[in-house]
Amino acid sequence: MILMNKKIASIIIFASSLCLARFASAQEVTIPNPLQGTDSISELLTDKILPGVAGIVASLSTIMIIIAGILYLTSAGSPEKINTAKKAITYAIVGLVIAIAAGTIATIIKTTLGVT
Repeated sequence: MILMNKKIASIIIFASSLCLARFASAQEVTIPNPLQGTDSISELLTDKILPGVAGIVASLSTIMIIIAGILYLTSAGSPEKINTAKKAITYAIVGLVIAIAAGTIATIIKTTLGVT
């Protein structure tokens, strides 16, 4: 009985918060056009998308290096856990290097394919 009352109370609170959110969001939100200023798909990829994706990959690689370091420190001498941590550090460093070199890799691919 008490569980049912908690469910009903939480549903009422959720519904009322949705109603209040309508009044709170009276300000108009404008989303800028991400395609503005680009003339080709190549330019869109290299100028808009690539830096964002490279930043995300670099951030995740940095986080994975920290996690792998913690795994290595907490391995307590277990060879299996040490190997797992070493593999994680290796893959995270490879991801970080690829993220840093992403612009150069894209330029090399564009030059090879002859895209202007």
